Amino acid sequence: MQEFDWRRRYQNKIGTAAAAMKLVKAGNGVFIGTGCAQPQHLVDALVEHSSHIYDAHIVHLLTMGTAPYADEKFREKFKMNSFFIADNVRDAMQKGIGDYTPIFLSEIPHEFETGRIPIDVALISVTPPDVNGLCSLGVSVDIVKSAAANAKYVIAQVNSRMPRTFGDSFIHVNAIDVLVPCNAEMIEIPIPEPDETLRRIGQNIARLVDDGSTIECGIGRIPQALAEFLKDKKDLGVHTEMFSDWIIDLIECGAITCAKKTLNRGKVVASFCMGSKKLYEYVDNNPFFEFYPTEYVNDPVIISQHEKMVGINVGLQIDLTGQVCADSLGYKFYSGIGGQVDFIRGSARSRGGKAIIAMPSTAKKGKVSRIVPNLTEGAGVVTTRGDVHYVVTEYGAAYLHGKSIRERVLDLIGIAHPRFRKELTQAAKARNFIYQDQIELAWDQVRYPEELEHYATLRDGTEIFFRPIKPTDEPPLAEMLYSLSEESVRTRYMARTMAFPHRDIQHLTNIDYKNDVAIVGVVPGVSGEEVVAIAQYFLDPKTQAAEVAFLVQDEWQQKGMGTFLLDYLTKIARQRGVKSFYAKVLPSNKAMLSIFHNSGYKVNTEFDGDAYTINYQLAKEEQ
Repeated sequence: MQEFDWRRRYQNKIGTAAAAMKLVKAGNGVFIGTGCAQPQHLVDALVEHSSHIYDAHIVHLLTMGTAPYADEKFREKFKMNSFFIADNVRDAMQKGIGDYTPIFLSEIPHEFETGRIPIDVALISVTPPDVNGLCSLGVSVDIVKSAAANAKYVIAQVNSRMPRTFGDSFIHVNAIDVLVPCNAEMIEIPIPEPDETLRRIGQNIARLVDDGSTIECGIGRIPQALAEFLKDKKDLGVHTEMFSDWIIDLIECGAITCAKKTLNRGKVVASFCMGSKKLYEYVDNNPFFEFYPTEYVNDPVIISQHEKMVGINVGLQIDLTGQVCADSLGYKFYSGIGGQVDFIRGSARSRGGKAIIAMPSTAKKGKVSRIVPNLTEGAGVVTTRGDVHYVVTEYGAAYLHGKSIRERVLDLIGIAHPRFRKELTQAAKARNFIYQDQIELAWDQVRYPEELEHYATLRDGTEIFFRPIKPTDEPPLAEMLYSLSEESVRTRYMARTMAFPHRDIQHLTNIDYKNDVAIVGVVPGVSGEEVVAIAQYFLDPKTQAAEVAFLVQDEWQQKGMGTFLLDYLTKIARQRGVKSFYAKVLPSNKAMLSIFHNSGYKVNTEFDGDAYTINYQLAKEEQ
């Protein structure tokens, strides 16, 4: 079969970059293609052949090539306006050379269509036209397609090295005014190596991703770290504004199949991608990937139609009430709104969906906290306190939506870096965000024992997560205690009724993890984790004897939880040098008595007429 000669068929449309720039007039709006599909040859020509150009308005999303038009010496020729600030223009922005337009990514195409942001000339990158005259926009469809559709003139850099992608990613050659052949290597983005902090963030996010979820996750160190912990998931789908190399391994290992997606089933859907040559070769002519314009991919209504949609976005700073800054460092604009709000709102409205903001707990090499009493002066709110749902750091996940200021403050302090928790607590008290009697632990000396976290399977096959108790467990623990039957309250507290006020409950949830240890069993709930069981011991350091107590929510009893908790608590105590356990048990609590007597230890039992006192050494004896 004879190879199609596109140059011959469309010879009348082929021109040089220099000649094409004559279409750009003084005062024109000039759009530059996105990301790694930036038409660098055309951009260079725009600057080089600009003798006739003045006050041209350069418009773009993030671009990954060089930006010579942002140089101070071209200030009179080019006025830059960016929807998302990348490294190549950040210095120029901070010097006041360019403008930044904060806008939801999903809404940019409408601005082009209405003419509120006029586009006179669009500089784009495409593949060579096929036999039907169709050019693929390749790795960047996003707002490029809308810009081209609404421009007076379209100048396309035709690059045979551009991957040919499927979906709504094509532009007909008749819609292009000048074809400029220029085969150039694709711009590549280095694949970041996540550090241990980011790996812990990735692990915490992965715990929120259920099998069959559809995920949105972009580029950077957090997505790369997350991918490592998604490899054991099943039937994940992808609907995301962008992706990078992390997607390849997840497809190859079978974690991403898109088999259970609600929309575009069997397809990875995105609007652009950025990464390595390996990624570009992977998506080239690969029907598993479909690229669509931003007005589809980022539409919150479309996003919300995916069941179990998980939107994962990053923040720069969050205040104690839940306001997220993601586009500026104080008064300095750093990046952009992008698709964060689109996916936060879309995921929140998805059936079984989860909207996640992820960030390291600190910045500037640990010197400052990203969780702050109030946002830095000048910082803009991208995700409002009413929109925020999950916030994830390396110290855990906090669920904020629908919670009071007091609850969300304590939740956020719980995932802040321990070095800053005390000052955050004091700041919250000063603002009357939390109770004045809130216990303040010496978090720089108290370490949460993450190694004690453990998944176990109960007799009925239910998987449950056991972990050390946290200060943020106060509300769910109180909820569990108030849900207990009268009989459960009587067998645990030896009273028929009990009140569980804040002043008492906080002493159970704020512990040092040394002399006192408490393990809770938690399951997923509508507002985060639900506490369904608790096992505690309280150590007398002088005697190394510890009082133990157990409590299991009524509906979770008779599943082997008590036996597991005693075994697990005993194992912890023995490792820490505890010599003996003792407990008081009512005669009617036959289940607890049986658990102690079947523990494998030599149990001493005394009855005082009301209750049994159980006592045994943790060093097992020959029986």
